Amino acid sequence: MSPLRLTFLGLAIWGAIHPMYWFITYMQQEGTGLGGLIDAWYVNASTTGLVWDLTIAAIALTIWILAETWVRKNWIALIAIPAIYCIGVSCGLPLYLFLRAKPVT
Repeated sequence: MSPLRLTFLGLAIWGAIHPMYWFITYMQQEGTGLGGLIDAWYVNASTTGLVWDLTIAAIALTIWILAETWVRKNWIALIAIPAIYCIGVSCGLPLYLFLRAKPVT
């Protein structure tokens, strides 16, 4: 596996674990669960802006993945879409880049 692919894979793993650690820590401290976490995302203009920033990035990335997958027929790359929405862009983008950087055979 190339160093570039290993880098993307490492970033995907980091992007899955590190943010999730903070989300779980918050939910345990506050005791409010996922609903409380989502409410916290809209607590002020700064966090609301960040949520919209990530939402727009997630939508753009999804469109890009769909368009490229259709052309390249790299169907396994579609797994990055649920990663984007269930884990986050910090996992979904490097995961897609990892899958996309697979050598062409």
